[in-house]
Amino acid sequence: MDKKNTAIGTLFIAAAIAVLYFGQKNSRQAVPAYEVRKAVDQAAAAAPAAPAQAAAQAPALTSNLPQTAFVTAQADHGGATTTVLENSFIQVRFTNFGGAIRDVAFRKYPAALGRPDPFIFNELHANPMLAFEGTPGIDRSTPFELVSQSATTVVYRAVVGGQLEVTRSYTLSPDAGANTDPYQIRTETVLRNLGAKPSAPMRVALSLGTAAPSSLLDTGLELTTGFSTGDSQTFIRRASLQGGSGFLGLGASEPKALVSSDGPIAWATVKNRFFAAVLTPDDPAAGLVTRRVKLFDALSDEDPRGYGITGTVEFDVKALPASGQAKLGADFYVGPKEYHRLANADVFKKDQDRLMDYGWFRFFAAILLTLMTWMHSWTANWGVSIILTTLALKFAFLPFTLSASRTSKRMQSIQPELKALREKFKDSPQKQQAATMELFKKHKVNPMGGCLPILFTMPFFFGFYRMLASAAELRFAPFMWARDLTAPDTVLSVGHGTLPFLGTFNLNILPILLCATVFVQMRITPQPTVDSSQARMMKFMPILFMVFCYSYSCALSLYSTVNGLFTIIQQMVINRTRDPVPDPALATGKPARNVTPKKR
Repeated sequence: MDKKNTAIGTLFIAAAIAVLYFGQKNSRQAVPAYEVRKAVDQAAAAAPAAPAQAAAQAPALTSNLPQTAFVTAQADHGGATTTVLENSFIQVRFTNFGGAIRDVAFRKYPAALGRPDPFIFNELHANPMLAFEGTPGIDRSTPFELVSQSATTVVYRAVVGGQLEVTRSYTLSPDAGANTDPYQIRTETVLRNLGAKPSAPMRVALSLGTAAPSSLLDTGLELTTGFSTGDSQTFIRRASLQGGSGFLGLGASEPKALVSSDGPIAWATVKNRFFAAVLTPDDPAAGLVTRRVKLFDALSDEDPRGYGITGTVEFDVKALPASGQAKLGADFYVGPKEYHRLANADVFKKDQDRLMDYGWFRFFAAILLTLMTWMHSWTANWGVSIILTTLALKFAFLPFTLSASRTSKRMQSIQPELKALREKFKDSPQKQQAATMELFKKHKVNPMGGCLPILFTMPFFFGFYRMLASAAELRFAPFMWARDLTAPDTVLSVGHGTLPFLGTFNLNILPILLCATVFVQMRITPQPTVDSSQARMMKFMPILFMVFCYSYSCALSLYSTVNGLFTIIQQMVINRTRDPVPDPALATGKPARNVTPKKR
């Protein structure tokens, strides 16, 4: 049995090393951020000018979205002109083709660590944001006339085939104000029937934009669209469209052209790891269509790193009488996924903070992020805030952990008696169970007491994990040697020329410290079992913890390490504290241990 468990443990270590190796090998192969701007500029220079007669063509007033396995990022039309609105937080570029938003630059968030230029949402895209999609005559190929422009508002207009007038207005929110957010844009599109006869009902679709990986280390696992019906939320990840060969042929699937979701749509979003575009229409939309977008031709069609994700919101427009009109009004948020901002009920709908997609651990993640943000308000360092948040949780759970630690210590002390009971009543399970419960009662041992710390802390651990996956507040936040708390704390990279077998290997310090902390914690914690095979298996736990955290955000390793160091100090104090419960050795006549003397 021992040999079998040793072999299983060895396989665990081998699997952990394999995960570490392939994770490190692939982590540096994402497309560099500077290639995005280069690709955009080259594609724009090569794009032909749109024909001027496009606006004169009568539109086919039905949405006809592409049915291919993916769509390709498109450049601006060669003759497009842009108009800019800006405040202290964002710079919004509009294009006259489609009368839509070309992209949005975030002034507070740099494109990459150490670079002064801002991150640009929708930089590479299938369509401009809020452009009509799948409706020839009013889509991105239609030039709109710039009717008016001010410091905060821009208005476009186009007449299609002499039958339909489309007026589009956009208003940028100020830096601060009641019931507004600086990342929010108010948009209104008015469709007016210029004909003498009523128009037919139509379905139109507006693009949410394209979400791409946020950095060269972002592999796109968080690329998602989503929507709320007002009662529930649904999220569609890019991985659900790309298909795959499965595991050894099991679970294989073909790539999907699109995923169509029916409404009502109270709000819809497309997002990457840290940023999101959220459309909240005045009246519920009819549906949401999700597709993949090929961003880089240099990568093969099978390579998931070359894809972004786009969402299209569909609206049903009723028949318009002669000279009648319909208005599509909405609030459009394009900015960081900051929980405290999106949870502001004065600006956003009450469930809009759920686009953070914390899943089952939303309650715990929200508590952690709120507490951590409050800590940061007076520490001004996110690393220190994580440490203080961790310590606050440890002190809050201290009564439970102390009780559980005492239970583990008592369980260890009564192991000889438990073993004797098993031998004595090995042929009578009922008597063995009754005698065991009597022994627990005698020594005031709750057999479930040792599980309480895990039951209480694990939801917070997973909540912390989910929160770190999309906390824009931590992006590029430094702490000690770590330059970015949302990335591994790499202090040394060994390249291909030095170790060709390993590819690029990164030396990350905090996961190694976590491994050492878990090892020490296991050594000093009383083990209530004498099963040697289980003890052997537990020795591999520190390595598994290290592998789990090695290529992930170092903030998670920081949280786990501080948590472990506190537990070590706590356990050392408990181990030196006398237990008032009589020692089982008294029953055998041997010298007592850790017994509180009785008063005479």
